[in-house]
Amino acid sequence: MSAEAARHTILVATTNPGKIRELRAMLDADVDWKGLSDFPGIGEVEEDGATFAENARKKATEYARATGLWTLADDSGLVVDALDGAPGVTSARFCGDIPPGADRKLIDRRNIDKLLELLKEVPLEKRTARFVCHLCLARPDKVLLETRGHVEGCIVDEPAGTNGFGYDPVFFVPALGKTVAQLEDERKNAISHRGNAIAEFKPLLNELLARSESID
Repeated sequence: MSAEAARHTILVATTNPGKIRELRAMLDADVDWKGLSDFPGIGEVEEDGATFAENARKKATEYARATGLWTLADDSGLVVDALDGAPGVTSARFCGDIPPGADRKLIDRRNIDKLLELLKEVPLEKRTARFVCHLCLARPDKVLLETRGHVEGCIVDEPAGTNGFGYDPVFFVPALGKTVAQLEDERKNAISHRGNAIAEFKPLLNELLARSESID
């Protein structure tokens, strides 16, 4: 089989350009990457799982069935101890349901505002939190790969930094003395929850691609 014939197309199950950019850069695999915006007529998969793993599996398998493509989905979010694990699986829509076409930066700002309002009486030392990411790659009939990663930190009162999305501006990493949004891409990818999950995922994906003739 020629190299071109063996080349896969992988759908990244998100409309978030930040996630797509990170995944493409960090996996650096010889595939054609697509996002959900490349399939404007596709229905949205409801993320109604109780855990990050359940949501990632559901998105990966259902979008794979809808498109016929290998699909990489992640469910990731912020877990804050003082809020009993919230926002958790509702991290992206913590401020409420997101209407189609909503401005992502505005939604991020509203999510952060709600988070800080809930934590306003909580002292910094009790604002321990972690970002969690579960990655799942599926084809229409089965799950192919899964990995998980996390990074520990705490929530600060004032957003700082512009290199990131979501809760990155208020997630402070004590060991680095910065929020995630203050880190350069290379450093962020090296320590992030998604970076940790991808570090485990990358060699597994490369192995899978290398033997893809036997699984298609």
